Amino acid sequence: MYTKTLTAIALTLGLATSASAAEVNLSLAHWVPGTHPLQTLGMEPWIKSINEASNGRIDVTIYPAQQLGAAADHYDMARDGISDISFINPGYQPGRFPIMSAAELPFNFANAKGGVRALTEWYKQYAEDEMSDVYFCMAISHDPGTMHGKEKILVPEDIKGKTVRPANATEARFVNLLGGASVQVPAPAMREALAKGTADITQSPWESLYIFGADSLVKHHLDMPFYASINVFVINKGVLANMEEQDRQVIENHCTPEWAEKMSAGWADVEAAGRDKIAADPEHHLYTPNAEEVKMWQAAAAPLTDEWKKTISDMGKDPDPILDGLIDALKKYDSYYGDD
Repeated sequence: MYTKTLTAIALTLGLATSASAAEVNLSLAHWVPGTHPLQTLGMEPWIKSINEASNGRIDVTIYPAQQLGAAADHYDMARDGISDISFINPGYQPGRFPIMSAAELPFNFANAKGGVRALTEWYKQYAEDEMSDVYFCMAISHDPGTMHGKEKILVPEDIKGKTVRPANATEARFVNLLGGASVQVPAPAMREALAKGTADITQSPWESLYIFGADSLVKHHLDMPFYASINVFVINKGVLANMEEQDRQVIENHCTPEWAEKMSAGWADVEAAGRDKIAADPEHHLYTPNAEEVKMWQAAAAPLTDEWKKTISDMGKDPDPILDGLIDALKKYDSYYGDD
């Protein structure tokens, strides 16, 4: 958890927003490296567009690589004003965002570009239910990630007895259902977990194995769109409320399904290129499941949907229209992987 000392440092450095009609200086905190394609191909063009649309009135400074706090704290950092804008992974806080966790259920997302448009459009109607103390800007993701291990992975039985670094809480539960153990650490810590033997397998999109230095430790890859790691940009509500109307409109115009796709597109392309790089490397081995093996994975994952529905029902909500709405949105944007 971040500390009061960090808060004091942040204020001393002037990271709290100073807003006026003439100038708005915002901080954006995230937890991936500053060289990550999400920053260079997503955040930086987004910030440039905001600056241009505001005629230079709004500027945003990026604080990457957990400079302002741990990955799991980024939601609370935006809520509390440690950062004005935060890039969060809801799956790093199990149970806190149950509606959003529907998007973590395996074998639904076929691709990121249409998927994030669908996800942002779908979730905007629920954001006030479970992210009410921040402004939900948009949801983004990479192209679906998969399992990468030290040994062959092809069917669910291959996970039994293994230790896996899952991408989120839903995937951690899936690992447990398959007879494996999970060690849940954020992506920047995957290399350490693999190197120390804490994990035999990691979940990751393809190029991220290189970005986080894990490519030399896992040489066996399940070649299928296994999961989507959902990420969200949230904004401090007070910061937004204190802006002049014209500046607030600029920000809101940059928090749309269209911008979600723009933000994710470069990252998705880089991750896809990472798969090609791994496929071309003779030291790496890709295992592509056939139709029967895909159905084995889908059947093994079915209890996750049942558990999610029970969680939502226990909240007094009907889970079926929520999940159906997500699937319909994915189909609308040609990004649904599951069976019709």
